[in-house]
Amino acid sequence: MKELFDLTGKVTVITGGGGVLCGTMAKALAGAGAKIAVWDVIEEAALRVADEIRSGNGTAIAVKCDVLNKKSLEAAAEKTVAELGEIDILINGAGGNKKEATTSQDLSFFDLPAEAVRFVFELNFIGTFLTTQVVAKDMAKRGRGIILNVSSMAAFNPLTKIPAYSAAKAAVSNFTQWLAVHLCQNYSKDIRVNAIAPGFFLTEQNRFLLTDEKTGELTARGKVILDHTPMARFGQPEELIGTVIWLLSDAAKFVTGIVVPVDGGFSAFSGV
Repeated sequence: MKELFDLTGKVTVITGGGGVLCGTMAKALAGAGAKIAVWDVIEEAALRVADEIRSGNGTAIAVKCDVLNKKSLEAAAEKTVAELGEIDILINGAGGNKKEATTSQDLSFFDLPAEAVRFVFELNFIGTFLTTQVVAKDMAKRGRGIILNVSSMAAFNPLTKIPAYSAAKAAVSNFTQWLAVHLCQNYSKDIRVNAIAPGFFLTEQNRFLLTDEKTGELTARGKVILDHTPMARFGQPEELIGTVIWLLSDAAKFVTGIVVPVDGGFSAFSGV
């Protein structure tokens, strides 16, 4: 059983690895024996996570990288291969929302600026697309590799207020299924592509929607989310780890093209 979930020596790239959720994944996978490349546009955040991993005797490097810039991605991949070896696993974790692309009492749908909507869509979908183009090219040549995308509950049913984010994550889910089939049929049956769809975890991207900035109390939206989550709480970052390790390991060797909710039952509850 231990061998089934073993990730020892697997070179793993995590984009957005300096963030709360992906940083937690990075540290957990390092603890499982993987060699981690923390890619993040904020170099200080990537360095912090990589330092934490190394302080625990894990193997990690920090790489400053912009997922919307192909040359930056190619340089990041070259650095990773030079320092850690060929990339076995890619986690496309870079993403997030933007206040300016969110409807509110002060900003109606009709006034959402196109540049803000475009930024959110590109960060979540195009960033996943470009990173996969760069990293999966070598996987296709070698005939093996694992890709894990990060979707969202908003991909199952679009959430109010966040049209750009919902559309982008729906695109990520669709792309996950498309890519799984494409790589199997055209390159190798040993390249797998899946995604996780986290439920509601408090992060810097969504905190302004779920909690009051002044009091820290739940907003009306935050209360509705918990009312529609059977487990009646927000998720903890560590609660993604079991699903992630399963999908990245040989335990999921016959699993490709799926999106797995990790959501406390949110997607199963109709509200009635």
